[in-house]
Amino acid sequence: CGYPQNSAGMDDRAGQMITDNRVLFHRVANTLNYLDIKTVVVSCGTCMDQLLHYQFDKIFPGCRLLDIHEYLMEKGVRLEGAGGARFMYHDPCHAPMKTHPPLKVVSELMGEPVSLSDRCCGEAGTLAVARPDVSTQVRFRKEEELRKGAELLRTDGYSGEIKMLTSCPACLQGLSRYNDDTGIAADYVVVEMARRLLGENWMSDYVNKANHGGIERVLL
Repeated sequence: CGYPQNSAGMDDRAGQMITDNRVLFHRVANTLNYLDIKTVVVSCGTCMDQLLHYQFDKIFPGCRLLDIHEYLMEKGVRLEGAGGARFMYHDPCHAPMKTHPPLKVVSELMGEPVSLSDRCCGEAGTLAVARPDVSTQVRFRKEEELRKGAELLRTDGYSGEIKMLTSCPACLQGLSRYNDDTGIAADYVVVEMARRLLGENWMSDYVNKANHGGIERVLL
């Protein structure tokens, strides 16, 4: 989408990528002009922040940008209770859910109340790579929050699995670093839903269907 290049000061490179992408989206609009495209679904908050500057309303007139989790909630897709697990939600710094309250969305999708886990995970895009010293200090504070959140979920004697959900790929990478120390596994909200609704092999099943006529292929 061009966000990493923009944030790194590579303005010329980012500008070229954005232009190329917008050209492709225009081709999509022209090729699929028999469709009334009203929603562009995004699964990353950082991409969302960048795509908001793409002027999609001039490409797909009347369309909106919407996070995939908000889209699923609007369509009524949800779990009827997770069963066997309790969840905390890490709301990313680049929050992708801009239409509905994030915690409400996640709780609706999971079919049960989900508690909010505060503080930055320490990944912060490339911060963990560029400044691991700073990132590590942030990580210590987040780990405290994770432990506090887990304790609250166990106050009634619950001894089952506790998982951390998020809606940001960079945060997922950062939150995965806590698993060894806290025993709290992390996953994407929509991936957790797919696993519970469609089974453990949901991804390979999808790829197999897609490769055998499950999607419409369009030449741009």
